[in-house]
Amino acid sequence: MGIVNKNDVLSKAIGEVETSKGYKRLQEFFDDAAFTQVDTFAKSESGYAEAVAGYGYVNGTGVYAIAQNSDFSGGAMSQAQAAKIKKVYDLALKTGVPIVTLYDSIGGRLTEGTQLLTAYGDILKMSSALSGVVPQISVVLGPCLGTQALIAACGDVVIISKGAELSLDVNTGTTAAAAAKNGTSHILAEDEGEAIAFARDIVSMLPANNIETAAGFEFADPNATVTDKTAACEIPELIADEGSFIELSPEFGEGAVTALATITGVTVGMIGTKNKELVSDDCTKAARFVRFCDAFSLPVITVVDAEKFCCIKSAAKLSSAYSEATTPKITIISGEAYGALYVALAGTGSNADITFAYPNASVSPLSPAAEAVVMLGDDFGKELQGSQNPQADRASLIQEFKDENCSVLDAAAKGYVEDIIAPAATRAKVASAIDMLIGKRVQRLPKKHNNLFI
Repeated sequence: MGIVNKNDVLSKAIGEVETSKGYKRLQEFFDDAAFTQVDTFAKSESGYAEAVAGYGYVNGTGVYAIAQNSDFSGGAMSQAQAAKIKKVYDLALKTGVPIVTLYDSIGGRLTEGTQLLTAYGDILKMSSALSGVVPQISVVLGPCLGTQALIAACGDVVIISKGAELSLDVNTGTTAAAAAKNGTSHILAEDEGEAIAFARDIVSMLPANNIETAAGFEFADPNATVTDKTAACEIPELIADEGSFIELSPEFGEGAVTALATITGVTVGMIGTKNKELVSDDCTKAARFVRFCDAFSLPVITVVDAEKFCCIKSAAKLSSAYSEATTPKITIISGEAYGALYVALAGTGSNADITFAYPNASVSPLSPAAEAVVMLGDDFGKELQGSQNPQADRASLIQEFKDENCSVLDAAAKGYVEDIIAPAATRAKVASAIDMLIGKRVQRLPKKHNNLFI
């Protein structure tokens, strides 16, 4: 019987792990392809645990990362893999460090039966406990089915590469494009390299945890400036530092733009309205984003040019998200803001710290059309009697009423707007406001949470 060389056995074991797909993906993710593994040689029933996990740095930021390893049993979830994941979650909670998980798995190891259900439950419970404490980034690079899809969708930011699947139903996988369209994923990447690059950028922009602030960054001023013709949905990118703008969920809730960016090196959340009427998906998307920003004290910059909400229930969720958020909130009214929409996004209901408006902005308790009819009463109808072109004359009457009664100067005189600014000055004004509000602290009455679930 030959003598077993322990060094040879160890070298072989290291080689198996370090040549696997999961290990190589973590090398791509971490700075200098360097990281310290956690439970390197943990075993499952038929080989090594189906995930590689470790700690390293991303653009100088400490991060824990987990990569499901489809080279080992297709990355199938097992008790051993779950134990490794739970250990990383526990370390992240103790140290206040973000977690990035790369998903690529055929599902669960069904031979482990009900014990696997317990493992899944423990991971979901720990992920929920970490939510709002440290950032959790999910990167879907292959199949992500069943309960694992539920875990992935709990991430603060979900990135999916084309060709990957994300679905609760293991028999009918949802395509990457569909996941982006229905709002499950926030970023649709062209391939896994781009997906990992997005994860690197985002995790380094965010604070390590909910009691720290995001690191400051070197920055370059944008090349373009805002004009009075610039659409509200375009303003966020134009006032952000050059190259820092990362839009989230562009295919979902298309009436609103949500993005992470930096302004003079400070990470912020940015929201811009795209349509005059915000529908349910628009409100849901913006509400979740506001809560995410608030959890990690990222200032929220909102650019408003919209008239009304379409869905009361979703509007209530959005209003609640804004009013409950204690992070710095700065609103710019670039066009129109009326009634409930003004109150929820720019007025007292949003608890906005500062509301700016452009000279051509319009603010009113009702839409000008409705207010003109109410305020002018019978005179409104009399003006249109005998008109040869009633539609054009009606529009002219409303515009005249709007110019006289919905002026932003009137709103500023009544304290509804802090300052009227030139569009070209938007970036400078916002940067100054962020600098003033960055130390904002608000004490709330003790409670578990509000009862408006996003």
